[in-house]
Amino acid sequence: QVQMVESGGGSVQPGGSLRLSCKASGFPDPFTFYNVGWFRQAPGKEREAVSCIEWKDEVPVYPDWVKGRFTASRDNTKKSLYLQLDSLKPEDTAMYYCAAGGQCPDTTMFTWAGQGTQVTVSS
Repeated sequence: QVQMVESGGGSVQPGGSLRLSCKASGFPDPFTFYNVGWFRQAPGKEREAVSCIEWKDEVPVYPDWVKGRFTASRDNTKKSLYLQLDSLKPEDTAMYYCAAGGQCPDTTMFTWAGQGTQVTVSS
């Protein structure tokens, strides 16, 4: 049974940083062979892809609005993925989910996702 568990969310002031982590387990094939990434959802809004890392080259891709503020990575030996959030803005407030199993860049359509970790940016 696939499980993905996020951690690292919290409340920060504008301009602050957070590092999200996701631990994965139970995949039918080696974790190395899955595209992985993150998406978010704010109250009353649609899910929004945040980052995606393909298994082939492990190069993260981001939507234009990220503009260098977020950095995604993966550690296949630990079956984990990470999302460094810098220069946070109030509009980044959302539940952040890690996900796996689909085609980049649309992580909102991935097969598996965790329960989410809340990020709140407020002064």
